[in-house]
Amino acid sequence: MKIELVSKNYNEGMRLVNVIEKKLSRLDKYFSGDAEALVKLSTVGTDKYTMEITVRFGGYIARAEVTSQNMYDNIDLALPKLEKQIAKFRDRMNSKTPKKALPLKTEPTEEAAAAESFGKVVKEKNFDISIVTVDDAIAEMDLLDHDFYVFVNAENNKVSVVYKRHDGDYGLITPEY
Repeated sequence: MKIELVSKNYNEGMRLVNVIEKKLSRLDKYFSGDAEALVKLSTVGTDKYTMEITVRFGGYIARAEVTSQNMYDNIDLALPKLEKQIAKFRDRMNSKTPKKALPLKTEPTEEAAAAESFGKVVKEKNFDISIVTVDDAIAEMDLLDHDFYVFVNAENNKVSVVYKRHDGDYGLITPEY
């Protein structure tokens, strides 16, 4: 696995780099081809450290982010999360295809691979889209009791998605085009 380290307000030592490389190599058993890991290390405040690990494999992405008082603890917290995501994905793939490691991007098209791997589209819904502010979109989403809401942002005239996060806050997705 190719590993790239990016630090922001944090000076990683060679010992930490070696520990990260050694522990991430445990994930190699899940991949039949090349996988890439991006590890972002940063300091939060004066005594907290955040580690974000993004693993790209066969056109798919697994990600874990943890914050604690010790960067060495972070790798031990993030790795099980990643391993669980990748193992779950592999099991899902293996239940639909013959036994093998995670697939490479050798499928004819991404759409065909997605349809084959995750089922088919069983419902299609069309709706009117409105031009509203982000606050109005959040209010509408809450009124509908949905987890997300698609709208045209009145501030920039772009199609956006507002969604509920697990921590109770909201997220906003705006495409770049």
